[in-house]
Amino acid sequence: MAKADRLERLDVRRAELEAEYREALVSALQSCAAGSWGLFAHTQDRFARAKWAPVVEALCDMGRDIAAMRETLAMAPFALHQEFEAARGPVSSNAPGEPKQAVAWLARLEQPD
Repeated sequence: MAKADRLERLDVRRAELEAEYREALVSALQSCAAGSWGLFAHTQDRFARAKWAPVVEALCDMGRDIAAMRETLAMAPFALHQEFEAARGPVSSNAPGEPKQAVAWLARLEQPD
């Protein structure tokens, strides 16, 4: 019974952490959509990247923690973090800018699951 209780507490904590991750990501996306570059690391501007580094690091830390919890609970990986990680990095010169990408992400996140 102790193992079941421990797993239940872990699942509750996982759900809380996923909600915190989503809130932090939405907040970051709103700032990015307002014209702040660097969240998606599409720019070579090191100052823009440095400004966003603490936010990105916090999201990645939460993503790793969630992934570990999901693995323990035999759940599928946390898709939202995987999608965020995949969206980061260099892009072609004709790709939409980070603010436009953030607006698209916000619109997608507003859709019911």
